[in-house]
Formats: sequence, structure tokens, C-alpha cells
Amino acid sequence: MSQSELSERLGRPSQAINEIIKGKKSITSTTALELEDVLKVPSHIWLGLESEYQITIARQVEQKQMGEEISLIERFPYAELVKLGFVRKTRNLLEKVDELKQFFSVAKLSQIANVKMYQPAFRIATNHDHVLNESIAAWMQASKIKATKIVTKAFDKEKLENELEKIKAKMVLDDINESLSEIRDTLASCGIAFVLLPHFKNTKIHGATFWIEDGKKAIVAMTLRGSYSDVFWFSFFHEVGHILLHSKREVFLEDGCDNKVLQQQEHEANEFSKNFLIPIDEYNDFIAQENFTKTTITKFAKKLKIKPSIVVGRLMHDELIAFSNFKLNSLRDRYNWAK
Repeated sequence: MSQSELSERLGRPSQAINEIIKGKKSITSTTALELEDVLKVPSHIWLGLESEYQITIARQVEQKQMGEEISLIERFPYAELVKLGFVRKTRNLLEKVDELKQFFSVAKLSQIANVKMYQPAFRIATNHDHVLNESIAAWMQASKIKATKIVTKAFDKEKLENELEKIKAKMVLDDINESLSEIRDTLASCGIAFVLLPHFKNTKIHGATFWIEDGKKAIVAMTLRGSYSDVFWFSFFHEVGHILLHSKREVFLEDGCDNKVLQQQEHEANEFSKNFLIPIDEYNDFIAQENFTKTTITKFAKKLKIKPSIVVGRLMHDELIAFSNFKLNSLRDRYNWAK
């Protein structure tokens, strides 16, 4: 059938039929029904063909857009994400862009900075030590993906407060991996998903705290950056402090924000961690003696049922002993993390 005859049978201008055939004009539902009457091909077939055609055109546009975002790939820790199974290993740059889009659940990589969850990553100053906001955002998303797979109870603040001393006691177990396994179960019963991830290059962060499921589930995510036990436990209780003290609407990303309100909240979380690990009155009595030896520190730590490294780390932070003090620094034990 010629285009001219088809236009006559449809009662449509020849130009309109020509534009449909050339893909310049879409097949509407009405046109599909009319084509069914004239050509005896069901309307859903015409609409299906139209849909497939439009998707093909859209994918071509998307491919062009993805090509323009290839330069952004190097800002993401793709190799680390491959190693952890979050994205597929590939050398094809367009495929890498697509994998990252799927990982972040965004239409464009350039859109990541506008997603509320990742905005704290882009508030961190990047003018020092090769910090990349996109790498931090990737670490946060990886944490969220892992956390969503952890089954927890609904968040219970009172239960968390009641369990804190029990959690603190687990830090002195000989095997850190056993400690963390037990702590993870305890936190889950309080409504907190506890996530540990390897350190991603260009991040320089220790941990983060945020909420999902409309505030019913908290996430405490920590990086295995370094291995000093005192740094780990201070950071851990710092994140717990955010959960107990601050809004569920905020994402707290440790180590980097120039917002004064958030800086104050970081300070409050620091104070919570310090004073929970070593009660202020006990600490003041100890430092008043001005006698900091391996024996006195170990004895003080045993009294508080904490690791000696916690005491040494606090004294170093407060500049009461030097970081270069080899004898006391030897009390700062390092962890061997399970793979």
C-alpha cells in the first residue's frame, strides 16, 4: 500500500503519514487504533513498536551523555568498588559510567552532588591530601547498600543507652573480630546497622552516621583506616554519640565540615566519646598525679575496664605525653582485621 493510499484510508494528510514512517512523528493511541482498522495489525503492536523506537532514540541520547561523563570516572574509587562486588569489572569506559550510575541509582553522575544523602561528602574541603568528594560519596553509598541487608529491630534509644556499658566491655576481648561480631548483634537489637568497610583512597574519613527507613533504622559505618585500637573505639563511640544526641534528619560524616552548626555537633560527639570511654572525674584525678608510666596507665585502664591504648591516646591528644614517647606508644595496640 502506498503512503498516498494509506493517508486516504486513514483520513490523514500525506505529510503526517510520511513523518510517521520517517520517525519524525509518534504513533499515538488514536493512530494505532486507526492503523489496526486499516492494516489489520493490532494496535498494541503499533504502540509497542513506537515505544521500542523511542527507547532506542533515548538510549542514543543517553550514550552521548555518558560519553560526556567519562572524564568523571577517575574521581570515583572504581577499583575498590569492583573488589567489594559493588560494580562490574570492565575496561569499557561507557560501561564504567553505567555501572556507577546503577551503583548510585542516579540518571547522571553529575547529579550525585545534588542528592541529599551525599551532600555532606561535597561539603568537605578537598584542598588538601588528595581528598575527592566523589570517593567519599561512593564510600557512603557502599555503606548504605551493606546496611540495608542487615536485619535490625526498630530503633530503640533507651535500649541502646542500656547496652552501652556491655558494648564497651567487649572492646577488651582478645579477638577484635569476635568483639565486632557480638557488637553488631547487640546494635541490631537496638535498631542500628553496624557496617565496616575498607578505607577507600582519597577519602580520609573514619566514619559516618545516618538514618534510613523513616528514622526506624540507624546506620553506623566505619572505615578500617589504620588499625590503632584507640582511634577505632574513639571513632565508634563518636558515631554512637551522634545517634543519641542529634537529629535523625542529618547525615554526620566524621572529619570534615566547615558548617558551624555541624562543627558544634561534631564537638558534642567528641565529648560524648571521650567522657564515655574515660569519665571526666576519673580522668582529672589520674592526670593530677602527673605520673604517666606503663604501669600506672595499665592499672588505670584496668580499673575502668578499658584498653590501655584508650588512655594513651587520650593523653597524647591532650598533649600530656608526646606521640614520640616510644615506651607509652607501645601500649597502643593495632588490630588485625578479618578479610
